[in-house]
Amino acid sequence: QLHLVESGGGLVQPGGSLTLSCAASDSISMRIIDWYRQAPDKAREWVAHSTKGGNVKYSPSVEGRFTVSRDSARNTVYLQMRNLKPEDTAIYSCNARYTDSWGQGTQVTVSA
Repeated sequence: QLHLVESGGGLVQPGGSLTLSCAASDSISMRIIDWYRQAPDKAREWVAHSTKGGNVKYSPSVEGRFTVSRDSARNTVYLQMRNLKPEDTAIYSCNARYTDSWGQGTQVTVSA
């Protein structure tokens, strides 16, 4: 089973930046990797995805501020987040689509 581990979260001021990593235990070259987030007392929200062909797509709430990329040689997908807002505060997780492979999540807190 594919194992995923997220990292890179933390506390950042509004307008700041963070880059999250999703490291896989095996090759992701043929996989679609999705990023999700879940804020306290809210449903999980899809954020972005990276496909095996290099295509990316974003939720309207992060379009223009977040960038997803992958390094297949390192089996890692990145989520670069810029111009962060308090409403971006959540636990961010990655998932290999069509599998039950989820990471444990990484906390992102945007606060002054």
